[in-house]
Amino acid sequence: MVTTRTLANGVRVIVKRMEGLLSVTMGVLVGTGAAYETDEEDGISHFIEHMQFKGTDKHTAFELSDAFDALGAQVNAFTGKDMTCFYAKSTSDHAEESFSLLAELFLDSTFPEEEMVREKGVVIEEINMDEDSPEDLCLDLLARAAYGNRGFGRNILGPASNVQGFTREQLFAYKKERYCSQNIVISFAGNIEPSLALELAEKFFGKMPRLEPSLRVPPVEREKKDLFRKKPIEQAHFVFGFPAIARDDPAFAATQVMNVVLGGGMSSRLFKKVREELGLAYSVYSYSSHYEKTGLFTVYAGVNPQKAERAAQAVIDVIKELKEEGVTEEEFLRGREQLKSSNIFSQENTSSQMLLYGKQLLYKNEIYDFEKRMEEISALRLGDIRDAIAQNFDFAKACVASVGNLEKGIGL
Repeated sequence: MVTTRTLANGVRVIVKRMEGLLSVTMGVLVGTGAAYETDEEDGISHFIEHMQFKGTDKHTAFELSDAFDALGAQVNAFTGKDMTCFYAKSTSDHAEESFSLLAELFLDSTFPEEEMVREKGVVIEEINMDEDSPEDLCLDLLARAAYGNRGFGRNILGPASNVQGFTREQLFAYKKERYCSQNIVISFAGNIEPSLALELAEKFFGKMPRLEPSLRVPPVEREKKDLFRKKPIEQAHFVFGFPAIARDDPAFAATQVMNVVLGGGMSSRLFKKVREELGLAYSVYSYSSHYEKTGLFTVYAGVNPQKAERAAQAVIDVIKELKEEGVTEEEFLRGREQLKSSNIFSQENTSSQMLLYGKQLLYKNEIYDFEKRMEEISALRLGDIRDAIAQNFDFAKACVASVGNLEKGIGL
């Protein structure tokens, strides 16, 4: 059962009732993120996400976390390229109190100066940690290789120099521009009465002024670079990126099946060839990222530096074989069933459902249709996967990023 309502101020609310469960996940989604930032703002979406938890007029940062813990509730947030999400999960009997706290930290954060000083140190350490995580660093480099220094090429964390210089005035100004009623979706998923969920949304968010966000359209100019960062580490990491379809493309489901076949699991071609047969990598996988007007198909491997060139060639060979020969009927059927099951499994998880239904409403202003989704997957045929391969793998436009103790970067 799905219930929706748009409040008078433009805030959209969606409730996915999941009877038989004992919990509910509630989220507040905002249509902004790293891709929308200017050079001066680079990193501010993520920093605001942190600061939202650092106190209101009613509660200090500790009192907020203590209040959630007293309810047995979980609370967290994340920042993406084009969305920021704050969410809490609680038992159904504590949904009202948990949502009250979630709304308070979202709407009434005061960004205390002393907390800003401390949190800047925390985020800078997070940036340092990212620098010390070669897999994360490699994926960040790939985004920059594919999209340049702006838009979808931005690192979500931003540079330490920006973080150190952010002021309370900047944070409030950014929130005023982006955290607007018509750029917010409230999503509930779990065992909660729709009438109660709508009542809570109206009670806490209905008084927001009706405002449209001031959003700069993220640039989607493609670049084609090979980026390399030399680091004295034990492994070499490389990642290939191919221009991929946008999220609304008709080939979306076929692309997901294609990904399952190529690098989505232990039966995938990459896993069987590069890891099991050749023993060149412990971790090798692929995935795709899709946005409103662009996408990126990513293939990653972490390997012994002395075997890096050989491993990279093995990965390229697997991709080229897929591109030239397509997939077998057996691979197609197995991949389609895996995609079906992953969608079914997500239906039993309140956090997944909160995000799934919330994103569909935020991005497309429509209700996610599970039955339609399953029908689209079931309707796929082998030829659709071949078409998706042709759409997503253009070596002439591919880019690569690598990190490790190598004499030179990995090339295509």
